[in-house]
Order: sequence, then structure tokens, then C-alpha cells
Amino acid sequence: MTDPLSAAAEPTRRRILQLLAQRPRTVSEVAAEFPVTRSAVSQHLLVLAAAGLVTAEKVGRQRTYRVLPGGLQRLQAEIDRFWTTELDQLVEDAHALRRAP
Repeated sequence: MTDPLSAAAEPTRRRILQLLAQRPRTVSEVAAEFPVTRSAVSQHLLVLAAAGLVTAEKVGRQRTYRVLPGGLQRLQAEIDRFWTTELDQLVEDAHALRRAP
């Protein structure tokens, strides 16, 4: 299984997740939102599926993708593990440096 944080780190895949969070969509519907080929979108969806973030249901010749809530929870847990108190301190230090004369 692909790491959910790595899978969601790519901007196109993050946008795909945002679209699918609104409602399930077919590959064609997702591809219509991007200036890349349908094949490229399919590859992004396969990465998201391998990471456990989305799932597909095949109906006839079409696949409808939807977000997996458990996958998003695992992604959130990884982000929470990454966002440590040290990172909070780094952000605070950066703001202090920006305010300094």
C-alpha cells in the first residue's frame, strides 16, 4: 500500500481528493476538471486507491470513484504525527523573525 501522505502530497491528487470529497465521480468527470489526459487522471486515481484514500466501483464500462473516510482518517493521523511541537516552534520563530526590524 502506498503511503497516504506521499500520495496526497502531489497537487493534482490533492485536487482530485477535494473533488471526490464533494461527491463520487466517474473518471471522465474527474478528468474534465484538469488540463491533462484522462489516462493521466486514471494513473493519479490508481495511486490514491493504492494509498487507501479512494475506491472505485465499476458499473458497466465506467468506474465511479469515491473517497474512503477511513483513508482520510489515516491521512489525518499521519499529518498529526508530522505536525509536532517542534514544527509549531519553527512557525512561531519564523513569525518572530518576520516581525523583527
